[in-house]
Amino acid sequence: MVSLLAQPRPAVRASRGAVATSHPAAARVGRDVLQDGGSAVDAAIATAAALTVVEPTSNGLGGDAFALVWDGGRLHGYNGSGRAPAALGSEVLRAQGHSTVPLTGWASVTVPGQVRAWADLHARFGRLPWRRVIEPAIALAEEGCVVPPVVAHYWQRGIAGADRLSGPECSAFTPTFAPDGRAPREGETVRLLDHARTLRRVAECGADDFYTGEIASAIAEFSSRTGGFIAQADLAQHQGEWVDPVSTAYGRLRLAEIPPNGQGIAALIALGILDGVDLGDDLAAPASLHLQIEAMRLAFADTFAYVGDPAHVGVPVEGLLDEGYLAQRRGLIGEQAGEAAAGQPPRGGTVLLCAADEDGRMVSLIQSNFHGFGSGVVVPGWGIALQNRGSGFVLEPGHPNELRPGRRPFHTIIPGFLFDSDAPLGPFGVMGGHMQAQGHVQVTLHTSRGADPQQALDAPRWRVEDGEILLEPGLADAAEELRRRGHTVRVGEDGGFGRGQAIWRAGDGGGWIAGSETRCDGLAAGY
Repeated sequence: MVSLLAQPRPAVRASRGAVATSHPAAARVGRDVLQDGGSAVDAAIATAAALTVVEPTSNGLGGDAFALVWDGGRLHGYNGSGRAPAALGSEVLRAQGHSTVPLTGWASVTVPGQVRAWADLHARFGRLPWRRVIEPAIALAEEGCVVPPVVAHYWQRGIAGADRLSGPECSAFTPTFAPDGRAPREGETVRLLDHARTLRRVAECGADDFYTGEIASAIAEFSSRTGGFIAQADLAQHQGEWVDPVSTAYGRLRLAEIPPNGQGIAALIALGILDGVDLGDDLAAPASLHLQIEAMRLAFADTFAYVGDPAHVGVPVEGLLDEGYLAQRRGLIGEQAGEAAAGQPPRGGTVLLCAADEDGRMVSLIQSNFHGFGSGVVVPGWGIALQNRGSGFVLEPGHPNELRPGRRPFHTIIPGFLFDSDAPLGPFGVMGGHMQAQGHVQVTLHTSRGADPQQALDAPRWRVEDGEILLEPGLADAAEELRRRGHTVRVGEDGGFGRGQAIWRAGDGGGWIAGSETRCDGLAAGY
């Protein structure tokens, strides 16, 4: 297995603009767009489109996207998550004998919101023509791109699991991503010509084609022919949503997140709890790690209990971030690992990129097909790998996150944005399922201790998962003390500790400081 944590690298300094993401080719695309006079949003969209080509192991045209955009005066949020099709509710899957939503096949597919997200962001904040920002991705798909080591690792892992795919809806998966019967190896060049066809259609006809035009017809026809649930009306009715970000303070810093249906609130709850706790000078000390982990466990307990689609259920966002409630949750943390149960608040596979331009605009954009390549459903002739975000729903009747027609599922993907003493510091994020909220907490904590973006991203991490605490090797010395405190601990490097990017506004004369962590193939590119 390829090492997923290489040697540390220095942060990148840029005087005018910067882009940071998990694949060097995509980062260079974004930097070129900035140099051509594009805005940070133009660069973000161009980078995002390129990532669907060069890193299909984590995202594609059939995914969802979220963004935080600093326009120079205020922070805007965009929720680009799609909804469950009208023909699919929890009772359908329960009648089929399911207790959870499957990870593969049509039952896991929600309406893709990503292409619409790009268009909405471009309409509001773009400066270059739409076609100009999509064209570099078309070139990469047609001319090919060399596969770097981490992408090669995840590609091989995804293809190795393709034997679990069955049914006619998954028949195009292997021909699309393993036409030679295997995953591409590191250093090989991959072309995705069907993917290029879709991108070209989007570039020439606009995003509407994906939802009401020829592309939409192809998706709906394939769904109808292979037993799917998505109909033309589901695609046509999709809309993204501009939202007000939510935030909480930790010391002089303030972390902003997209409000539910995403898990960003988990990072805010954890930081709100920790803001009243003395973590000491060494964040890697066992006593400090214990406090961080316990706050995260309590935050997840509340998040999993209360988060759903706010358009359909009442998510108590203000209550979960209420200072009195956070103090109550803080009081549950003792010397030993405690029971992490939800409280009663008062009621009132992923890619991440960051971009900043010379006018001071900043973007954190995250998009994903969710688990690996997604649902395994690929639209033949178009190369569209559809997401399996529907597996984020639960089938428990009455739960806030129950699968219901027209609802958006619980989402793991979350862009982040930091303020320092109320001044915008910059965009960041950490990819990787439920590691994302935990990564946001840990990057914020290290930043509060003076770390630059690269240092904050590369610091060794912990992860809470299924009752276990996983530690990267750099925190191995704390394992025994954490076990003594009642935690179940495992040390290792399994690739599940996230892959993040960050760009901070430089405080020493202007410009930017950017980082792309060494757990991925990424690059911070500036000029």
